[in-house]
Amino acid sequence: MARRNRVEMQEQNRGRVLAAARAEFTERGFRNAKIDQIAERADLTRGAVYSNFPSKRALYFAVLAQAAEAAEEPAYPPTARTAGGVLADVARAWLARLPLATEDRRSASRLGRDLLPEILADERTSRPYAQLAGLSAIVLGLALERLPSGRPPAARMVRAAETALTTLHGASQLAAAAPGFGEPFAIVRACEELAELDLDDEWAPPHLPYVSPARPADESWAAPPATDILRNEPAELGGDGVVAILGLHRLTAVEEARRAAPAGAGVTVVLVTGEPGELGPLARLTLTELRGCLRAAVPAAAWPRLQVVYDESGSLAATAGVAACSDATESAVRVEAGRIVARADGYGACHAVAVG
Repeated sequence: MARRNRVEMQEQNRGRVLAAARAEFTERGFRNAKIDQIAERADLTRGAVYSNFPSKRALYFAVLAQAAEAAEEPAYPPTARTAGGVLADVARAWLARLPLATEDRRSASRLGRDLLPEILADERTSRPYAQLAGLSAIVLGLALERLPSGRPPAARMVRAAETALTTLHGASQLAAAAPGFGEPFAIVRACEELAELDLDDEWAPPHLPYVSPARPADESWAAPPATDILRNEPAELGGDGVVAILGLHRLTAVEEARRAAPAGAGVTVVLVTGEPGELGPLARLTLTELRGCLRAAVPAAAWPRLQVVYDESGSLAATAGVAACSDATESAVRVEAGRIVARADGYGACHAVAVG
């Protein structure tokens, strides 16, 4: 009972810190916010704040992730039936989150104004964020490919997704730096037109001479319960397919698994990191925002056959035989009939396991 009470108290204190931090960041912005002030608002000590979050930046990412997770779900199911329509609806959903030019600088909608500058300030965050953005583009691109467009059938559309996300991130930064600049309807139209453009988008598998073939295996597979962060529902881990354990420096390797795997096979990305306290909330934030855009824009039938699981504890990675994880991890296993039948590690592991 005592242990349960301690856990409950830790959760309660964590919630108080997050609430206090949100108020402090909203009023002062990230740079001017003070940990001592956050501790005072939460009626806790400075040490109690740091026992829950390793840095002010980690706390900021956690506050933004919590806000994204609490955002309202779309009121109606998506209505777009073409790739261009989906990109337009993604843009509308994205722009709807941005603050209006008339809103006070200390309004809650401006809470995230310091996110990208803070990410850019340190390679320890900018490199993982580049991979998270790349993963977002891959997921969106795979969805676009399942819908009619002006492109040839089966054309890769990840580059169109990348360009749309680049445009929308730019709109976010200008909304913070130059309120009122830009015409939202023009941004929506520009994103919609990307589905028709030939962007010389081709996928190339990894350079095969440098990829070791997958190793045969015969091991039991009984994955612990996990949540698919893309759908915010229990992940389906009992079926046949590829499970890729990827550190935050290797996330875009998942495309190698999805492109090379048989059409009916499931693909699950297991995100791991060597810095869960700081980079974990950043991953949750990025993928929760992606989920919001997908739910607002992509019809259910077009969602890619891909799951994303954030494995904070490392238990899912350990089940796949990966005991030590870092941001550079790239390992994959192929599961058939409840057993691991092949595995690979290092560069090209996703492709090697997917092709058998």
